[in-house]
Amino acid sequence: MRSYAAVDLGAASGRVMVGRVGPDSLELSEAHRFPNRPVRVPEGLRWDVLSLYAGVLQGLRAAGQVDSVGIDSWAVDYGLLDADGSLLGNPVHYRDARTEGVAEKVWATVPAAELYAATGLQYAPFNTLYQLTAARETRQLAHARRLLLIPDLLAYWLTGEQGTELTNASTTQLIDPRTGDWSYDVAARLGIDLKLFAPLRRPGDPAGLLRAEVLEETGLTGPVPVTTVGSHDTASAVAAVPATGERFAYICTGTWSLAGLELTAPVLTEESRAANFTNELGLDGTVRYLRNIMGLWLLQECLRAWGDPDLGGLLREAAAVPALRSVVDAGDAAFLAPGRMPERIAEACRASGQPVPGTPAQITRCILDSLALAHRRAIDEAQRLADHPVDVVHIVGGGTRNALLCRLTADACGLPVVAGPTEAAALGNVLVQARAHGLVGDRADMRRLLTRTQPLTRYEPQGDTGRWREAEARLATR
Repeated sequence: MRSYAAVDLGAASGRVMVGRVGPDSLELSEAHRFPNRPVRVPEGLRWDVLSLYAGVLQGLRAAGQVDSVGIDSWAVDYGLLDADGSLLGNPVHYRDARTEGVAEKVWATVPAAELYAATGLQYAPFNTLYQLTAARETRQLAHARRLLLIPDLLAYWLTGEQGTELTNASTTQLIDPRTGDWSYDVAARLGIDLKLFAPLRRPGDPAGLLRAEVLEETGLTGPVPVTTVGSHDTASAVAAVPATGERFAYICTGTWSLAGLELTAPVLTEESRAANFTNELGLDGTVRYLRNIMGLWLLQECLRAWGDPDLGGLLREAAAVPALRSVVDAGDAAFLAPGRMPERIAEACRASGQPVPGTPAQITRCILDSLALAHRRAIDEAQRLADHPVDVVHIVGGGTRNALLCRLTADACGLPVVAGPTEAAALGNVLVQARAHGLVGDRADMRRLLTRTQPLTRYEPQGDTGRWREAEARLATR
């Protein structure tokens, strides 16, 4: 048995998990969990990255002696360093308003269709490409000599070594998914200096050793290597999908729902672009062909507005609300910003001529029905666009705890749903470290180990999918 520390940073919280891996065993425990609270300052919404780093150090101390450390986090955001390697201000939050209207400026130089054909990334207003375009005239970017994505920034502080991990780099809209290298033409046409980025790394590559100061602060005995993992948390989560074959779809659930397929090559057609599917890179050169859906952010924001009521009781009440009474488009950018989420959902229903949900239970049911419907649409369209049929849907991540959402997704898709593991990103993180150290084999071996060792729940679809088709038609006519 060997022990691996998985630093797993989500948009709402961070955690340091410890995975113990043996020839036929995989155990995961939580060493430390800490909040991730963005801060609104006069210039906009920022990540408190120093607090996150302090949480990582506390977590490594709580983890005890480990054989390696890996880091994954959300995508697209970055820190800028000056010539001395010092951070130039807190990283901008992807929900900050600075990218409003920026995409149109980019498309004036590189039309949207050309951009998709070159990078395969779906349109999202917060893609790193748009963030860099928004920052073009800022003093901070002018003084920057290095750009590090969030997991790479933390790895730099831990080790003193700089790199850019590929699965996360593929979310910048500056990577060619066919080659796994930078899209030099796109960067040149948009005036983006790729020398800002550190050399590319791939999952399994060494990322340095913990610095002496880090060893002293954490109480660890060196040398302790940092191993590059799928540093985009979705890449790590997909690596931990306990599939037994290739005919599967996945939904990584949490603040976002990422619904799609694991492919061997990108889908770069105009039809795929119009359907807003993305081609992000995964483990071993795979492509994560998926659609970003707003996810449980909708419910999280409502819970915050309602004063954080008991979620279990609220879900029981929501289960008793008539199904599909009202639905909203869970991918609508109108729901991206924080604040007034119950009112915005009610307004969307009113504007579309549907019954307006008034109670927390009714709004919760509207959200979960809408998410299940968005899952159905994404998986149906992904199969058609990629010509890749599936027999089962795997749900991983925090949404596996929401049995109602899992059951509704099975009903909507008309396919069995296998829910679990919950801590998929951390498990994928651990398994890539273990593989780099020779304890497990290829992706199939990793998934067999997950199937044998992790609790999974299966949901069979109930009823026909006709009522879901009708709800889908309601959204399509708006």
